[in-house]
Amino acid sequence: RSVYDDQPNAHQRFMEKLDACIRNHDREIEKMCNFHHQGFVDAITELLKVRADAEKLKVQVTDTNRRLQDAGKEVIAQTEEIIRCRVQQRNITTVVEKLQLCLPVLEMYSKLKEQMNVKRYYSALKTMEQLENLYLPRVSQYRFCQIMTENIPKLREEIKEISMSDLKDFLESIRKHSDRIGETAMKQAQQQKTFSTALQKQNNVNYGRNMHLGRSRILEAKNEITLKRTFEDEDEHEEEVLTAQDLVDFSPVYRCLHIYSVLGDGEIFENYYRKQRRKQARLVLQPQSSMHETVEGYRRYFSQIVGFFVVEDHILHVTQGLVTRTYTDELWNMALSKIIAVLRTHSSYCSDPDLVLELKNLIVVFADTLQGYGFPVNRLFDLLFEIRDQYNETLLKKWSGLFRDIFEADNYSPIPVANEEEYKIVISKFPFQDPELDKQSFPKKLPMSQSVPQIYIQVKEFIYASLKFSESLHRSSTEIDDMLRKSTNLLLTRTLSCCLQNLIKKPHIGLTELVQIIINTTHLEQACKYLEDFISNITNISQVTVHTARLYGLSTFKDARHAAEGEIYTKLNQKIDEFIQIADYDWTMSESDGRASGYLMDLINFLRSTFQVFTHLPGKVAQTACMSACQHLSTSLMQMLLDGELKQISMGAIQQFNLDVIQCELFASSEPVPGFQGDTLQLAFIDLRQLLDLFMVWDWSTYLADYGQATSKYLRVSPGTALTLLEKMKDSSKKNNIFAQFRKNDRDKQKLIETVVKQLRSLVNGMSQHT
Repeated sequence: RSVYDDQPNAHQRFMEKLDACIRNHDREIEKMCNFHHQGFVDAITELLKVRADAEKLKVQVTDTNRRLQDAGKEVIAQTEEIIRCRVQQRNITTVVEKLQLCLPVLEMYSKLKEQMNVKRYYSALKTMEQLENLYLPRVSQYRFCQIMTENIPKLREEIKEISMSDLKDFLESIRKHSDRIGETAMKQAQQQKTFSTALQKQNNVNYGRNMHLGRSRILEAKNEITLKRTFEDEDEHEEEVLTAQDLVDFSPVYRCLHIYSVLGDGEIFENYYRKQRRKQARLVLQPQSSMHETVEGYRRYFSQIVGFFVVEDHILHVTQGLVTRTYTDELWNMALSKIIAVLRTHSSYCSDPDLVLELKNLIVVFADTLQGYGFPVNRLFDLLFEIRDQYNETLLKKWSGLFRDIFEADNYSPIPVANEEEYKIVISKFPFQDPELDKQSFPKKLPMSQSVPQIYIQVKEFIYASLKFSESLHRSSTEIDDMLRKSTNLLLTRTLSCCLQNLIKKPHIGLTELVQIIINTTHLEQACKYLEDFISNITNISQVTVHTARLYGLSTFKDARHAAEGEIYTKLNQKIDEFIQIADYDWTMSESDGRASGYLMDLINFLRSTFQVFTHLPGKVAQTACMSACQHLSTSLMQMLLDGELKQISMGAIQQFNLDVIQCELFASSEPVPGFQGDTLQLAFIDLRQLLDLFMVWDWSTYLADYGQATSKYLRVSPGTALTLLEKMKDSSKKNNIFAQFRKNDRDKQKLIETVVKQLRSLVNGMSQHT
């Protein structure tokens, strides 16, 4: 430190001290070398001695080394070969180890491709899952594994697309085969029902075996043969009839379900499947516009629906979750509402009862088939009751035509029977009993016309036709009996009654036909109890033990009979009016012809012949008709006499008119219809008789004096009637007796007429004021 200090001469002093130190060290080295010099000399001497030996040794070593090198060259070559082989062996081992890791991956991928080629997509997905989770992670560092990893999602999408395509093909297939599947299922249900019916019949035979042993053995043998044939037919049908699995391959839907489940998209698949099936359901439920025209249209419609729900039921039972009971019930309820609406609409177009009956049978088989698959069908049977009413309406229309044809073809004359055989034929068709007629010898005539047994037969045919619809409706015998009676009542009270009323109103039906119609309705009315027994026999319901509806045929035929009676009265009056219209009186004649008018005699002859026909009618009807005719004749004659257009009447015309009235009274007193008491029928002409007597006798003093008294001789002559006729005679007297004022008698008579007219007018005015 002092060297670097800025002291004067410090560096020089330092150098001096350093030189002194060096000299000291040199002396010490020299002393040491001098001390060891002898040893060094000895060592050099020894070394020189050893030098020669070292040269020899070097030669020997070099020779040995040469020889060793020559000998080791082969070993080195072999060693290098061993090293190379060891490296190769290590590399091979490494390669084998890596290949052992890669080969399963490649094998699985190859297997995957093969499964894809053979369309084993579900197995392919399982293989992909193993590749992704187990194999590929072991060799993920290799490029081909990365390629595989990238391809697997693409393969999954490809599988989804292919399986979805297969599902669409499946949906299209079941849409095409739905009708065949449904037809097969309905056939099987119908065969099962036939078999059950045959079995039930055999059981019924066995049940009655103890009561009728001999007969039952025969029946049992027959039924066993029938049942055996049924079994054989059933076996044959089982061999021939294909199931839904035979007609449609369901594997696509299973496969697609499994694939989507594995891919975690099961819910998406379920929603898609259900959506597509709902669309197909709407298409199936949409009927053809012409479905109601033929039964085949209905059969095809029902077959498609049954096929659809058979497939859904099959899917429900063989898959888990794809279709649930709730879903099928909801789909069925929707379909059922649509089916009922469609059947209501299309069945309303059916006017053929045979087609309606076939439709009913199809609905029953349709309902039984779906009920066998667990679907509720009560609403279908309720619909059948609506269709039953429509069926009855079509039957009523059909039978209305039959009744009209029968009435048009009838000759309305009693049925002639020439011998016992013909009589039995008629009796077999219609329950007719008449002990009095049975006593008569052949040939004879039955009182009713040919239409009566024909109507009776047609009513029974209607009952059979109505019964056909009531079968297989799962109803009790009592309900069926009630339905038959109600429909029969409709036939009698509406259809037959309307046909009878229309028949009675037809213009070509004359009095003879009306009389026969009354007789016919009487016998049909008596046959109603046999119709009730007929219904009870075919339904096995006793009228005694069970409250049953009664047939209203009695009121129907009574109403028809009353209408016919009224028409008889009307036609009689019309006929009388026709005769009255041809009357040709000379109201100004001075004196009568001395005999009754020709038209009136013709009218009386007509009435006589007509009332002779009425002998077959009930007494009151004939009497009422006769009384009505006489009263109408009397009224018509009175109106003719008092007609406002008739301005004058001479006494000669009154006398002629009196002769005609006398003939009417003679006709009434001749008792054209038996059963009248005393002069009851003659009273129909009492008004005319008193009026004519008053003018013929010219007994005005008595009339005016006794007017208003119960014992008056001219009690039935009103002042207004007398006044009207008297004024006509007064005008006639004025016009026909121009010079009457020059004759005293005529003047007195004219004054009397004027006096009577005044008194009559006062009586008329008094009556009007009193009123």
